[in-house]
Amino acid sequence: MTGDLFDNGEPRLLDLPDADIRYWPRVDLGAPLDRVLKELIEQTPWRSEVITLWGQQHPQPRLTAWFGDPGARYTYSGLALEPLPWTDLLSDVRRRVGTLADASFNSVLMNYYRDHRDSMGMHSDDEPELGRNPVIASLSLGEQRTFVLKHRFRKDLKPVNIELESGSLLLMKGATQHHWKHGINKLSRPCGPRVNLTFRQVSAGLT
Repeated sequence: MTGDLFDNGEPRLLDLPDADIRYWPRVDLGAPLDRVLKELIEQTPWRSEVITLWGQQHPQPRLTAWFGDPGARYTYSGLALEPLPWTDLLSDVRRRVGTLADASFNSVLMNYYRDHRDSMGMHSDDEPELGRNPVIASLSLGEQRTFVLKHRFRKDLKPVNIELESGSLLLMKGATQHHWKHGINKLSRPCGPRVNLTFRQVSAGLT
């Protein structure tokens, strides 16, 4: 889904069954995108994590960081994340994203794709602390990468590819996580860095 579908800066509702997904091709962060990207890459205490999948441990093919309000703990794939305090930059971005999404967020999972070899496997954001129908707002900065969506149950539906431009915002809400998986594949060609910020609301005491 590229080209004319998302060409005028207004959010678009993706026409997908069992999903509520909206896409903004460009959002205003109050500063040049390359400056925001540079600051996030250089000033974030990135971590290289090892996750557990199907009983086996694997190094994550990207770097991550978890920021949030006090008590906004998050657990996935065997990882238990304690939030780092909000920076001024992240607080401002959270406010802007929350206004667009018409939602409140108390945390953000940041992913740093250093080059074409970094990726994210297919998954759903369905951890208990995210609630029954989580709202996930995903902001992309840097290199354009392909966001892949696959229906979890309907084999008759082909995967959907969305090119996530720098400065774009993808909002997933409603029953989306119940029915769809998403991920970022590796590339066969070299590419530059990308930082992805996924804002969310986690409930205390469920981790």
